Amino acid sequence: MTTVNGTDSANNAMNYARQQNNSLMAETQDRFLTLLITQMQNQDPMNPMDNAQVTSQIAQMSTVQGIQDLNNTLLAVSGQLDVSQSMQAASLIGKEVLVPGSKIKVGTNPDDNSIKSTTGFGVDLAAPAQKVVVSITDQAGRVVRQLELEDMKLGVHNLEWDGLDDAGNPVPDGAYDTKVEALDAEGKAVRAEMLTSGKVDSVSYSTKGLLLDLGLAGTYSLLDIRKIM
Repeated sequence: MTTVNGTDSANNAMNYARQQNNSLMAETQDRFLTLLITQMQNQDPMNPMDNAQVTSQIAQMSTVQGIQDLNNTLLAVSGQLDVSQSMQAASLIGKEVLVPGSKIKVGTNPDDNSIKSTTGFGVDLAAPAQKVVVSITDQAGRVVRQLELEDMKLGVHNLEWDGLDDAGNPVPDGAYDTKVEALDAEGKAVRAEMLTSGKVDSVSYSTKGLLLDLGLAGTYSLLDIRKIM
């Protein structure tokens, strides 16, 4: 269930911003007209304002009005984008997603104590990699398992771990950390980022934009999503 209605929040934010702009514009117009009338009433009869000066001031006011109209148009477009994002985010509730993060968790299958289950994770490669090494460490920082992968294309890749250490023994249940190193065919480093998974429990709309609550995985922006599973 969404924390707030995304469409209503986006429209409310847009309407508030438009009201603020309109109020500021009306106040600016009133000040301008008051100043212009006062200036004309108190002008020197022997040296009155010329037409060019009056025309220039009126043109400046027209420019301000044009900018205000443009601002209102941009606010309308921004509001529509917010509504579209809200609808998109709401459709993610209940789905697993991959987001930047290095934490994974291991648990024991309740039906079979010999089987371990792990939360989903992955890696995002900025370029093709000839060799990719993912190191999984325990809470003490000890490497319990290394996954060696070859010939991986650029982009997001799902990874799997059976919950066993390098010797083939089940690791204790709990939280583990991951890090990745990737090299291209020439042995040069490839930029890579670890990803963690979480299920979207709810969606909220805040001053920071759309936020997804992934439960124990934490809160992430809609823009953080690397893959929807």
